[in-house]
Amino acid sequence: MTVTTRFAPSPTGFLHIGGARTALFNWLFARHHGGRYRLRIEDTDRERSTPEAIEAILEGLKWLELDWDGDVVYQSANRDRHAAVVQALLDEGLAYRCYSTPAELAEMRETAKAEGRPMRYDGRWRDRDPADAPAGVEPAIRLKAPQEGETLIADAVQGEVRIANEQLDDMVMLRSDGTPTYMLSVVVDDHDMGISHVIRGVDHLTNAARQTQLFKALGWDVPVFAHVPLIHGPDGAKLSKRHGALGIDAYRDMGYLPEAMRNYLLRLGWAHGDAEIIDTEQAVAWFGLDAVGRSAARFDIAKLESLNGHYMREADDARLLALILPILAGRLGQQVDATGRDRLLSGMGSLKQRAKSLLELADNSLFFLVSPAYPLENQKAAKLLVGDGAGLVAEAASRLAELEAWEPLAMEDLVRDMAEQKGLGLGKIAQPLRAALTGSNVSPGIFEVMQILGREESLERLSRASVDAATQKT
Repeated sequence: MTVTTRFAPSPTGFLHIGGARTALFNWLFARHHGGRYRLRIEDTDRERSTPEAIEAILEGLKWLELDWDGDVVYQSANRDRHAAVVQALLDEGLAYRCYSTPAELAEMRETAKAEGRPMRYDGRWRDRDPADAPAGVEPAIRLKAPQEGETLIADAVQGEVRIANEQLDDMVMLRSDGTPTYMLSVVVDDHDMGISHVIRGVDHLTNAARQTQLFKALGWDVPVFAHVPLIHGPDGAKLSKRHGALGIDAYRDMGYLPEAMRNYLLRLGWAHGDAEIIDTEQAVAWFGLDAVGRSAARFDIAKLESLNGHYMREADDARLLALILPILAGRLGQQVDATGRDRLLSGMGSLKQRAKSLLELADNSLFFLVSPAYPLENQKAAKLLVGDGAGLVAEAASRLAELEAWEPLAMEDLVRDMAEQKGLGLGKIAQPLRAALTGSNVSPGIFEVMQILGREESLERLSRASVDAATQKT
């Protein structure tokens, strides 16, 4: 048997965090077994399905780098096939036409509510003569489901689940307008696509019983079901907007890397010992349904940030540069020129050590492109240029201007000698220099910064900072 999984979102909105994890689990399981991972857009709800939502789902999966096999399957295109399957069930006496009116169904619903039980269709047209059908009423088509015994779901995550058939009514497969229901479409498409394993959220567990009944009525093999736990917020409640962003696109826009997001989503409900950092290659090698827990996972943004910081430190410098250039262009209102790109690439090795997101990386690197505005907005940096700080900057700039080799070691030696002559620690001069050059009290090594900025730009910034400090005194 070829392992074949699928991710089957409904295109009614963005790609949800929970949906992204479901896609990841399906992708990993298929890749682990050398199988196939399919994508199906369940767009049978034509009123709520939108092209924009479909595009958001596709873009989200592409960003996560969860490549699917074959073409995207659009469920709405299989409508005729769904109807043909129902006709076959009618021909075999395994389905029937139901002429219950909306008013009758509403009455059943109210009765069930009053009795404190779930709504179940009472089967009034199950064995009734179609000749009794009221004129002008188009029927829905229902499955003639077993009424005794139980339906067994051998779930690969939740274990053995048994549901009494008396709790399951005769579900509608075709509505009175001829449109297929979700339950029917899912079963037919899973069979036709050769899906061997249905990996999805535990909120679909109740659907599995009805779908199992339909698979068996059609004489088709029932796929292996695996219902994974839901994702909750840090407070243990179901993940919602109050816990933060729900769409995967928001995390992309907040500057997270796809590999960090995959690693984080993998650890939401799945574990391999104490391993936390698990790259994609290792995840494919290790992934199995037996390690998926049954308890709800808790979303923790701090852990995601920590993972993202790790993957940023590991990322290729040129790749990070390409990722932050659009962000910087937005911040500056213009494209970054060749000189700016060279500076950023030269400083990337140090810059990425201190950033936990692409947005933070972009903000931290702005000083390579734009000279600080004096007086400085950063109060901690501004304090470094108060009092003796400005004078030390001016004197250091004068000495640096005479330096022959504009190299970090030579610059450091010069500033260190100056500090020793004045009986100061190196930081007492290096920190005011950092403030003057970057506008901040935190940056990569200041002598590395000066080398990247170049002699002319560095000395110009130091001079401007000194002049401004002097002006502030007067």
